[in-house]
Amino acid sequence: MPVATVVIKSKDEIALMREAGRLNAEVRAILREAIAPGLTGRELDRIAKSEIKKRDAEPTFVGYGPGGRPPYPGAICFSVNDELVHGIPGDRPLHEGDIVSVDLGVTYRGWVSDAAFTSAVGKTTAEAEELLRVTEASLWAGIDQARAGNYLGDISAAIGAWGERADYGIIEEYGGHGVGREMHEPPHIQNFGKPGVGYRLKVGMVLALEPMFALGNKTTEEMADRWTVRMRDGSLSAHFEETIAITDDGPEVLTRIR
Repeated sequence: MPVATVVIKSKDEIALMREAGRLNAEVRAILREAIAPGLTGRELDRIAKSEIKKRDAEPTFVGYGPGGRPPYPGAICFSVNDELVHGIPGDRPLHEGDIVSVDLGVTYRGWVSDAAFTSAVGKTTAEAEELLRVTEASLWAGIDQARAGNYLGDISAAIGAWGERADYGIIEEYGGHGVGREMHEPPHIQNFGKPGVGYRLKVGMVLALEPMFALGNKTTEEMADRWTVRMRDGSLSAHFEETIAITDDGPEVLTRIR
C-alpha cells in the first residue's frame, strides 16, 4: 500500500504547514461569511484569489489538470446542491435554500493546505441541515482516529459509521488523501471501511480527511466540463474537509485560525 509521500520531520516544515493551514482557514472564514442569495461562484472565486494574494500565498487549484483534464480555472471549487465536488465557479447565482460546497487549496512557500465546507444559503430544509451536521460530525470522528499506531481503516470506519447510521449515500469514488508538497499524495482515504486494516499511521503524516455524503444513492457522474461531479439521482450532497498532522500528542488540525 502506498504511504504518504511527505512525512513532516522538522520544526521548520511543520511551521510552514501550519502557516499554509492558517491562511486557508482565514480565507475560508471570509468566503463563508460572503455566502448569500444572489452571490455567484465567480464572485466568490474573485474574493478567494484576492485574499490569497494579500497573504503572499498562491491558489493551489488554479491550473491543476491531472489525467489530461483541462486546467482548472478557479481558486475554489464551488458545488451547489446535487453537485458533489469540483464544481467550476461561474455566473449562476445562489438561491435561498441552496446548499453550497466550497473547497479551497492554499500553497504557502511550496507547502499545500486543503480544506472545504458545505453551507446553507439562507434558510434551508431541516433535511439539508441534518445532512450538513452529520457530514461535518463524521469529519471530526475521523480526525479523532488519526493517531500514531492506529490504522487508515480506523479513520475510514469512523467516518462511514456516521453515514451508515443516517442511511446516507456514502461516496466511494472520492475521499481523503495525503497532502504536503503536492495537493494529492498517497494514501487515498476512503470514507467507509473496517477498523484495524490498512496502513499504520505514524507521527509526521499529513492528511486531508474529506467525508462526502448524499441524501440519496451514492452513484455519481462527471459532467461534460470534465470537472464537476454530481449525484446521478439529483440528491443533495455535502462535503467537509480539514488538513491534519499526526503528532505525538494526537491529531492537529492545521487548517484552523490560531
